[in-house]
Amino acid sequence: MFRHDLSEFNGPLPSPDGTFPDERLRSAFTDPDWAPYLLTSGDSPVGFAFVYGLNGPGRVLNSFFVVRGARRSGAGLRAVREVVARHPGPWEVAFQDANTAAVRFWRRAATEITGEAWTEERRPVPNRPDLPPDVWISFTQGPTPG
Repeated sequence: MFRHDLSEFNGPLPSPDGTFPDERLRSAFTDPDWAPYLLTSGDSPVGFAFVYGLNGPGRVLNSFFVVRGARRSGAGLRAVREVVARHPGPWEVAFQDANTAAVRFWRRAATEITGEAWTEERRPVPNRPDLPPDVWISFTQGPTPG
Protein backbone atom coordinates (compact mmCIF):
# COMPACT_ATOMS: atom_id res chain seq x y z
CA MET A 1 0.00 0.00 0.00
CA PHE A 2 2.91 2.34 0.81
CA ARG A 3 4.53 1.92 -2.61
CA HIS A 4 1.14 2.16 -4.28
CA ASP A 5 0.47 5.51 -2.53
CA LEU A 6 3.91 6.85 -3.48
CA SER A 7 3.50 5.85 -7.13
CA GLU A 8 1.23 8.87 -7.49
CA PHE A 9 4.23 11.14 -6.85
CA ASN A 10 7.32 9.33 -8.12
CA GLY A 11 5.92 7.04 -10.79
CA PRO A 12 7.20 3.50 -10.12
CA LEU A 13 4.91 0.83 -11.45
CA PRO A 14 4.59 -2.68 -10.04
CA SER A 15 6.75 -5.48 -11.40
CA PRO A 16 5.11 -7.91 -13.84
CA ASP A 17 4.10 -10.07 -10.86
CA GLY A 18 2.19 -7.13 -9.32
CA THR A 19 4.65 -6.39 -6.51
CA PHE A 20 6.65 -3.27 -5.82
CA PRO A 21 10.35 -3.27 -4.88
CA ASP A 22 10.86 -4.33 -1.26
CA GLU A 23 14.51 -3.50 -0.55
CA ARG A 24 13.58 -1.09 2.26
CA LEU A 25 11.39 -3.72 3.88
CA ARG A 26 14.18 -6.29 3.75
CA SER A 27 16.73 -3.81 5.12
CA ALA A 28 14.43 -2.70 7.95
CA PHE A 29 14.26 -6.27 9.26
CA THR A 30 17.80 -7.49 8.55
CA ASP A 31 20.24 -4.57 8.74
CA PRO A 32 21.36 -3.55 12.28
CA ASP A 33 21.47 0.10 11.17
CA TRP A 34 17.68 0.03 10.66
CA ALA A 35 14.66 -0.31 12.97
CA PRO A 36 11.12 -1.23 11.85
CA TYR A 37 8.04 -0.10 13.79
CA LEU A 38 4.49 -1.36 13.33
CA LEU A 39 1.88 1.32 13.98
CA THR A 40 -1.33 0.08 15.58
CA SER A 41 -4.71 1.32 16.67
CA GLY A 42 -6.09 -1.12 19.23
CA ASP A 43 -5.44 -4.55 17.73
CA SER A 44 -5.31 -3.32 14.14
CA PRO A 45 -2.14 -2.51 12.21
CA VAL A 46 -2.51 0.95 10.69
CA GLY A 47 0.96 1.64 9.32
CA PHE A 48 4.69 1.40 9.75
CA ALA A 49 7.85 3.45 10.18
CA PHE A 50 11.35 2.47 9.10
CA VAL A 51 14.27 4.27 10.71
CA TYR A 52 17.71 4.24 9.11
CA GLY A 53 21.00 5.48 10.54
CA LEU A 54 20.92 4.01 14.03
CA ASN A 55 24.69 3.49 14.00
CA GLY A 56 25.55 6.90 12.58
CA PRO A 57 25.40 10.48 13.75
CA GLY A 58 21.85 11.07 12.47
CA ARG A 59 18.61 9.19 11.90
CA VAL A 60 16.48 9.17 8.77
CA LEU A 61 12.79 8.35 8.93
CA ASN A 62 13.22 6.42 5.72
CA SER A 63 9.65 5.22 5.27
CA PHE A 64 6.47 6.21 7.06
CA PHE A 65 2.97 5.07 6.18
CA VAL A 66 -0.49 5.29 7.72
CA VAL A 67 -3.47 3.61 6.01
CA ARG A 68 -6.04 6.04 4.68
CA GLY A 69 -8.70 4.98 7.20
CA ALA A 70 -6.44 6.03 10.12
CA ARG A 71 -5.20 9.30 8.66
CA ARG A 72 -6.23 12.54 10.36
CA SER A 73 -6.97 10.62 13.57
CA GLY A 74 -3.77 11.62 15.36
CA ALA A 75 -2.26 8.12 14.96
CA GLY A 76 0.50 9.32 12.64
CA LEU A 77 1.58 12.21 14.83
CA ARG A 78 1.58 10.00 17.95
CA ALA A 79 3.67 7.42 16.11
CA VAL A 80 6.21 9.98 14.90
CA ARG A 81 6.62 11.35 18.44
CA GLU A 82 7.11 7.85 19.87
CA VAL A 83 9.56 6.67 17.20
CA VAL A 84 11.64 9.84 17.31
CA ALA A 85 11.74 9.81 21.14
CA ARG A 86 13.30 6.31 21.05
CA HIS A 87 16.33 7.60 19.13
CA PRO A 88 17.49 11.02 20.42
CA GLY A 89 19.71 13.07 18.15
CA PRO A 90 19.56 14.60 14.68
CA TRP A 91 16.73 13.49 12.39
CA GLU A 92 15.79 13.91 8.74
CA VAL A 93 12.66 13.01 6.82
CA ALA A 94 12.03 13.39 3.09
CA PHE A 95 8.79 13.83 1.14
CA GLN A 96 7.59 15.26 -2.15
CA ASP A 97 6.19 18.79 -2.61
CA ALA A 98 3.41 17.35 -4.78
CA ASN A 99 2.19 15.30 -1.79
CA THR A 100 0.41 18.20 -0.12
CA ALA A 101 -0.89 16.06 2.75
CA ALA A 102 2.69 15.00 3.56
CA VAL A 103 3.89 18.60 3.35
CA ARG A 104 1.33 19.68 5.95
CA PHE A 105 1.88 16.60 8.13
CA TRP A 106 5.69 16.78 8.31
CA ARG A 107 5.78 20.52 8.95
CA ARG A 108 3.26 20.06 11.76
CA ALA A 109 5.14 17.05 13.18
CA ALA A 110 8.47 18.91 13.17
CA THR A 111 6.86 21.91 14.87
CA GLU A 112 5.17 19.75 17.51
CA ILE A 113 8.44 17.92 18.26
CA THR A 114 10.85 20.88 18.27
CA GLY A 115 8.85 24.11 18.08
CA GLU A 116 10.46 26.23 15.40
CA ALA A 117 13.86 24.51 15.67
CA TRP A 118 13.71 22.69 12.33
CA THR A 119 14.87 23.40 8.80
CA GLU A 120 13.60 22.51 5.36
CA GLU A 121 15.54 22.17 2.11
CA ARG A 122 15.15 20.63 -1.33
CA ARG A 123 17.62 18.00 -2.53
CA PRO A 124 17.83 16.20 -5.87
CA VAL A 125 16.59 12.61 -5.84
CA PRO A 126 19.69 10.39 -6.33
CA ASN A 127 19.83 8.78 -9.77
CA ARG A 128 16.44 10.28 -10.74
CA PRO A 129 17.02 13.54 -12.65
CA ASP A 130 13.49 13.12 -14.07
CA LEU A 131 11.93 13.78 -10.64
CA PRO A 132 11.59 17.09 -8.82
CA PRO A 133 13.77 17.44 -5.73
CA ASP A 134 12.65 15.87 -2.46
CA VAL A 135 11.84 18.13 0.47
CA TRP A 136 13.94 17.30 3.55
CA ILE A 137 13.03 18.41 7.05
CA SER A 138 15.81 18.27 9.65
CA PHE A 139 15.52 18.61 13.43
CA THR A 140 17.08 17.33 16.63
CA GLN A 141 15.25 15.33 19.26
CA GLY A 142 16.69 15.69 22.74
CA PRO A 143 16.74 12.84 25.24
CA THR A 144 13.39 11.95 26.76
CA PRO A 145 13.12 13.27 30.31
CA GLY A 146 13.15 10.39 32.68
